[in-house]
Amino acid sequence: MDERSAQHRWERRTQQPLMGLAVVFAAAYAVPIIWPDASQAVTKACEVVEWVVWGAFSLDYLVRLVLTERRREFVRTHWLDLCAVLLPLVQPLRLLRVVATVLLVGQRARMATQIRLTTYVAGAVVALMMFGSLAVLSVERESPDGNIKSMGDAVWWSFTTMTTVGYGDHAPTTGLGRMIAVGLMLSGIALLGVVTANIAAWFIARFESDDVEERRQTAAIEALAEEVRALRAQVAALSDSSGKVPEKSRT
Repeated sequence: MDERSAQHRWERRTQQPLMGLAVVFAAAYAVPIIWPDASQAVTKACEVVEWVVWGAFSLDYLVRLVLTERRREFVRTHWLDLCAVLLPLVQPLRLLRVVATVLLVGQRARMATQIRLTTYVAGAVVALMMFGSLAVLSVERESPDGNIKSMGDAVWWSFTTMTTVGYGDHAPTTGLGRMIAVGLMLSGIALLGVVTANIAAWFIARFESDDVEERRQTAAIEALAEEVRALRAQVAALSDSSGKVPEKSRT
């Protein structure tokens, strides 16, 4: 119980700092892509920031692993966190660090009970669209056959891809760009499913609440009607008893 409470305290205290680091990571990842003419020093600084943020999330995973009492169960139930920690070590690609950090941010955000589902979904949509736009722009900008050359084109492509519209006016031509497209398509379908289910659950809960209130009012009206009928019966009985003449008074 002590170790579990220590893990819970760590997760609660590091929730906001890690979210702040995720924002810093997003800025560091976006600067070299939006500003391709940046100096070597700026590019190197952004790369260092990316690795530092990934290292912070990796350290968070290790600390939670140490603080938990059942480490095997923790690894088994947090396998996605482990994959995100190990993913950038497979090959030093910036895109892998992006995927890993997005996964780690998503896992830590789900632990925050104060974040509602709608807020989480909205944040996930914005994050996926932003990172998808930046990622596809970084791999398609130098492609000779590519037509995604600006941030506007990348954002428009991400939006149409996530919503599964796919106008076809902008499309990736490289293998890595198409892998990003597949990820955005699957993520868009999943998020749309979550939004649809959330809206349906809200309507169902609202209708059930209305039905409960209607049944309560109906039961109250029926109880009141039953009391009125009982009072009428009592009044009728009193009227009958008062209208009868006693036998002694007749004689």
